[in-house]
Amino acid sequence: MLKILDRYIIKTFFGPFFFIFSVLFFIFIVNIIWVQLGQFMGKGLSYWQILKLLFYLGVSVISMVLPLTILLAAIMSFGEFGERYELAAMKAAGISLTRVMLPLLGVTTILSIMLYFFSNNIIPDFQRKAKNMLFNIAQTKPALNFTPGQFIDQIPGYMVKFDKIYGEDGQNIEGVFVHRKASTYENQQSIVAEKGKFLPAANKDFLKLVLYNGYIFEDAFAGKNENARLNQPDQAVKFDTLVSHFDVSEIINKAIEEEQITDDYRFKTYNELNKEIVKNKKENAKFFSSTGDEILNQANTVISYMDKNKTKAKPKQQVKLDTVKSDKRLEMIYSAYDRLDNLKLNIEAKNNEIIPSVKYYSKVIIYQQRIVTYSFTCIIFFLIGASLGSIIRKGGMGLPVIIAIVIFIIFYIINVGVENVAWAGNMNPYLAAWLPNIILFPFGVWMTYKALTDSQLFDAEKYKALLKPITKRFTKNREHKRYQ
Repeated sequence: MLKILDRYIIKTFFGPFFFIFSVLFFIFIVNIIWVQLGQFMGKGLSYWQILKLLFYLGVSVISMVLPLTILLAAIMSFGEFGERYELAAMKAAGISLTRVMLPLLGVTTILSIMLYFFSNNIIPDFQRKAKNMLFNIAQTKPALNFTPGQFIDQIPGYMVKFDKIYGEDGQNIEGVFVHRKASTYENQQSIVAEKGKFLPAANKDFLKLVLYNGYIFEDAFAGKNENARLNQPDQAVKFDTLVSHFDVSEIINKAIEEEQITDDYRFKTYNELNKEIVKNKKENAKFFSSTGDEILNQANTVISYMDKNKTKAKPKQQVKLDTVKSDKRLEMIYSAYDRLDNLKLNIEAKNNEIIPSVKYYSKVIIYQQRIVTYSFTCIIFFLIGASLGSIIRKGGMGLPVIIAIVIFIIFYIINVGVENVAWAGNMNPYLAAWLPNIILFPFGVWMTYKALTDSQLFDAEKYKALLKPITKRFTKNREHKRYQ
């Protein structure tokens, strides 16, 4: 059973927790919108489709938002305890800081376990939905958006231009030119009209266009030989009213959420990634072995060419290059250089083939391990945040937020840095995934120890006293000589 003190501590923690989580989630979503904005423009997406895509993308950032939220909430809640002298009252009543931190440590552990299952079972599914929606949006042609005086090819199979567009919904047009796209051996058709009007069609997959006072120019080239096409006269048909229907189903009925991409390591759970790692490791070992054998055979061929004058029966005496004629000497040097240069180019080509394999292998391992490491990051950030809050004894959104952001930036820089090193094949990917936690965990333990021992870690006067012997050497004695 939770005691009154435990309930009060947890309530104080979850107050800033939900607020900070909402703010950080909004910030990450805004960043996603800024990055993906170009893919939304001119695609004819509904507000519901955009919101759904942002939701799919936003779910995947929870694994980064939650640790930072715990860090900020811990600093702010314990800072408020210290600022309101509640920590001092608890200690005076015989309640240690360890006892105060215990209920929130339990809450953080539960959140860490929930984050693991969330990252393992839910995020992969939303990653698949988001990636497929982004792919389908990228493949979607722009929505119908006519600009006066410009040639537009958004209607499939046609090129159109309108000199003037007006009306409440832009349905009235003037100076109409419509050209049907066709190959050299198909009938060419162009329509010129004085004015026209867009009307709703019975079938929503079609665009209805009514034109007035115009001409249809057509060249019947289809199925005729070259001479007949050259002798084909121009045909023009005048009309008072012409009704045309254009098939725009390719634009309107594009399946934005159709899943075309299913094979991606980010769509898999922890156990499924284990199988992917084993499979990829075997493929890489086979590829590296065959590549090494190929390079070794080419190197042996070059060596055999340079040593081709030797025979089994009686090896010839080694010929000195200085004794060979100049033209023959240049030929030998050029031939040897070409063979060595080809060997070098082949080695570089094979190295370029190896780099993507190593990078993909590291990516899979790091992604798999981060399903677990981010859960441990939550606990480490709580230890750091709770300790800093009890030492700083300052609540609110000022100094605690600055310190938390600095710690998170350090964590993020380490995270990205070791990731790039691992992708280049210069670090074990398992070590790269766990290194940020390995670095920050001792710092969290040290901060907890400092908080438990009531260390004055941020006392400026303490550091001034330590540096006084050094600063004294560089400061002048301002006391007047007559008073010395």
